[in-house]
Amino acid sequence: MTTLAHTFFTTQQKLFPALECELQQPLGDRLQLFVMVAELIDPAPFLGPLEWQGRGRPSHWRLPMVLSFIAKAVLNLPTTRALLDRLRHDATLRRLCGWERVAQLPSEPTFSRAFAAFARQQLPERLHEAMLRTHWADKLAGHVSRDSTAIEAREQATHKPPAVKYRRGRPRKDEVRPPRRSRRLLLQPTRTLQENLADLPRRCDCGAKKNSQGHLQFWRGYKLHLDVIDGQIPVSAILTSASTHDSQVAIPLAQTTARRLTNLYDLMDAGYDAQEIRDFSRRLGHVPLIDPSDRPGGGPPLCPAQAQRYKQRTTVERVNGDLKDNHGGRHVRVRGALKVMAHLMWGVLVVTAKGLCRLLE
Repeated sequence: MTTLAHTFFTTQQKLFPALECELQQPLGDRLQLFVMVAELIDPAPFLGPLEWQGRGRPSHWRLPMVLSFIAKAVLNLPTTRALLDRLRHDATLRRLCGWERVAQLPSEPTFSRAFAAFARQQLPERLHEAMLRTHWADKLAGHVSRDSTAIEAREQATHKPPAVKYRRGRPRKDEVRPPRRSRRLLLQPTRTLQENLADLPRRCDCGAKKNSQGHLQFWRGYKLHLDVIDGQIPVSAILTSASTHDSQVAIPLAQTTARRLTNLYDLMDAGYDAQEIRDFSRRLGHVPLIDPSDRPGGGPPLCPAQAQRYKQRTTVERVNGDLKDNHGGRHVRVRGALKVMAHLMWGVLVVTAKGLCRLLE
């Protein structure tokens, strides 16, 4: 926490006054948030492989473009064209990103190519992990709240591969039947994180989920699965197809979070009510608190003390709402799982930085 406190108070007491003196005008709340997020992320050390390597036509400097995509998430701008328009007319934002004149701004196709390169390199995901390792380090987290949210996309849904049909009864003589595939939840505890992530579907398709009022809602696109600790700080994120059930991503999320921090409780709703998830949570040394489902064979009900602690799970709901309402979660204009994940992770970076700063206010 020392590194986080030093960065926070140095930015508040020294950097903000110096910038206001240089720009000759006060920074608003949004621009202060943008500067704070850029300081906490510190993307410069990660951009070496993405810069010009001395062959061919020199490319644009990537650092200002990374800062521009962070500004896009902070300001909740829907498109890259809207970002460029804001940079052309807002001299303060343009200078904070690293361009002194309008003529220095790259074109919209250049921004699109840079975004594709950032997505292929999974730059936002690596920045998020590095920020947590730097500013959270080995601190203990009380609760990890786990949930998913619907992400609507503007692309054509792909059809699921046909399921293998198994005939009932004994096989006929000389009949060769395909082997039955084991349930994903049975396989995940025995596999590595990379194997579990590779097994998750990431194509665009249609999903259905009951909302808080109990009504079934449908959407086309993806699902973003998040692990959030106390203080509304996202620590892990995985993108899957919209039709993927929440329980299929619980163990990969737990594996990802366990690499980044230590926590005590895993809080999950009834969609994660499975014995395999409970056993894996206990194997990591956690206490699983899962709301029991209504279907037969559901888990045991929570005792009054557990039910009181389970109320902390609303932090993940607030993070989902903040991401979708204020930081680009509803403005997905790119196609493909890699680019959609990159777009969402810029917003997750902003939400994470806000949560870290909230600890010191």
